[in-house]
Parts: sequence; C-alpha cells; structure tokens
Amino acid sequence: MNDVCNAPGLLSIETAISNMLDAISFNKHAETIPVMSSVGRILATDVQSTINVPAHDNSAMDGYALCISDGLTTYTQIGSVFAGQTFDKTLTPGQCVRIMTGAALPAGANAVVMQENATVNNDEITFTGTIEHNNNVRFAGEDLAKNSVVLKAGRKLKGVDVGLLASIGINEVNVYQTLKVAVFSTGDELIEPGNALPAGAIYESNRAVIISELNNPNIEVIDFGIIPDDKTLIQNTFLKADEQADAVISSGGVSVGEADFTKEVLNDIGDIHFWKIAMKPGKPFAFGKLPNSYFFGLPGNPVSAAVTLERLVKPALTKLSGNEPKPTIRLKAVTTQQIKKRPGRTDFQRGIASNDENNNLVVAPVEKQGSGVLSSLSKANCLIVVPAQSGNIAQGETVEIELL
Repeated sequence: MNDVCNAPGLLSIETAISNMLDAISFNKHAETIPVMSSVGRILATDVQSTINVPAHDNSAMDGYALCISDGLTTYTQIGSVFAGQTFDKTLTPGQCVRIMTGAALPAGANAVVMQENATVNNDEITFTGTIEHNNNVRFAGEDLAKNSVVLKAGRKLKGVDVGLLASIGINEVNVYQTLKVAVFSTGDELIEPGNALPAGAIYESNRAVIISELNNPNIEVIDFGIIPDDKTLIQNTFLKADEQADAVISSGGVSVGEADFTKEVLNDIGDIHFWKIAMKPGKPFAFGKLPNSYFFGLPGNPVSAAVTLERLVKPALTKLSGNEPKPTIRLKAVTTQQIKKRPGRTDFQRGIASNDENNNLVVAPVEKQGSGVLSSLSKANCLIVVPAQSGNIAQGETVEIELL
C-alpha cells in the first residue's frame, strides 16, 4: 500500500472532517430494548404515534368548564369532573362544571375559566373578566397527532424523548446496536497510575481521558491498555482490536520519531486515508480503514489527544453509530488580552469565557498553552478558535469560541 504518511502538505481541519465523514459507512444492526433503558441510544426506525396526545380536549387549569352564553356572567354548576374521569352529560348554554387540570372537557363545554375569576354562591357561579371560546382548553392531538412521526430514525434519545415515547404508550423501541470502540496507548515511557514511577517514565493519562469522554450508553469501550514501542506487539494489538471493534483509537506513535511504529503498522495492515492536519494542537493525527474497522491515530501529547478526540473522532463516531453529526456551535467573544499565534494552522487555544459587567461575552486564554499541559484543558471552559491564516490577536478583538 502507498505510504501516504509522508505525503507533503497538511489538510485543513474542515477537509479532514469532511473526508472522514465521506469515508465512513454505517451498517449497524437493530435490536429491541425497553424504552426505559434507551437513553443515549440511536433510534433505528421512525416512531409514529398510534394515539392523539392529549387523547381528548382537556382543561389547562383548575376552574370551571362552561358552555358560553353570550352576555351571561352567572352560570349554573351541574357537576364536577376530575382528572382521569369523564362527565356523562352535555352542557347547554349557561351551564358549567367544576373541573381540574387535565380533566376531560365535557361535551358542550367550549371554555374554561380559572377558579380565581369565579365567585361561588351554592350552584350559581359568577365569573369576572372576558369569557372567550376555547380559553384554557388543551385540544386533542395538540401535542402529538395520531399517525404523526414523533421521533425519526437516527436520533440519539434524550431523557425527555423517553417520556415522549411513554406518553404514546410505547414500552419497547428499536435502536441500533452499541458501537464497539477499542482503545489503547503506545509508549515505553508510559506507566499505569497506581504503580511506582521509574526515572524517565510518566503516568499514562490519555486513555483515561478517551475512555471517560466515550462513556455513554451507545458506546462499549474495549480497553487494550498500554502497548510498548514494539512493532510486532502494536501490530498484533491492532489486529485483535480490529476483530472485536467497529472503531480503533490509538494514542501515540503517529509522529516522526524512530520508535513511532503506529503509522508503519497501519500502513502495513490497513489503508491510511490521511495523516497530519493543519491544526494546533493535534497535527499528527491519522485516520483510515482496517479490514473490519476504522482507526483513529491520536497524538501522544495529552492536550493534542483530547482536542483531536473532541473535534475529529467524536463526529466520526457519531456517524458510525447511526446518528448525524451536527456542526459545532460557536459563539463570538471579545478578547480581554492578546492571544499569541503564528499563521499556518487553525489554533484551538484553551480559554476561559465569562460575562463582563455589561453582560457581554469575553474570553481570555489560559496562561500555559503547551500541548503537554493537560491542566490547561482542566482550567478552560472553552476553546478559542483562531483561523489558520491569522497571526496574533490583539486585546479587544472578537474571536470565535467553542464551549467545552
């Protein structure tokens, strides 16, 4: 296979994302699960309502349901109706019933007056204010109409969606099978937390970030741990991961050092679509195809790994899971100090956004911006996006930010 790792030039982040999404095809199977266990899963089929919601015209508040008689302010109460009950008589003009919020509107009723606007004298109820047709009435099918599409296939279900499905009587739902993602880090210098730290070694943190960020009901993470800088071991790990997972995420080994074997292995056993992106942090990022899965080669520096995971890998996994990636929301903020940058790559600087005394959105870069300074991401609440062609940004200029 061609060694495109050494191809000249850097892809823009926009081109890289577009190329990845174009290359990824979705082919997951569906399964049926209880709706109460479906939060975070991806709908495999459209869901239609078999009923109207609400099922009947009902009262929007506690008060009196009445049949309007023009010019009349005092009505005769002929009964009461509570939520879950029905009233078996038809109201005629001048009649009303006591009604509770959510109770079905009796036949003939065409308005509800709140109890605060009613004066009671035995069965004679006098109302103040203007009485208009359909006041405080919720109509059948106002929320969801029978046979309407409630939720479309490809939607990632939220808690409120579960309530919506329950409101139409659904207790089981078709969702795509969970996405299996294999994760491992490479490097002789890496030590698992909890062990003694030898001279020259560092505790491995990238997997902790990756696995934590992928922790959701739609993803099953397979942790392959730390793999030493040995080409055979790295290749065997990739092959095992490829057999078990839909996507393989490695951290480290995609730079240009003599012991960076990941890109060599990927070039041997897979098809590398691209390597190196015009972004900072995160230039050494690899994407491609293994025999059975897609792979994402993240840089070894912790900030680079975290930013490429967020901006590159997550959209790809979203498509691979059956959902449609959505554009990242960006806000405009005014800088409170200079932002240093050299032209050439899109820069994702860690920043702290806040509101000033006039409630305008402002942002300041975190002091230490090195790709190895993971604490900069911990302190930040946003990424300041500085375009590739830009140089230094002066205090008081407007920039775009992405909230973390």
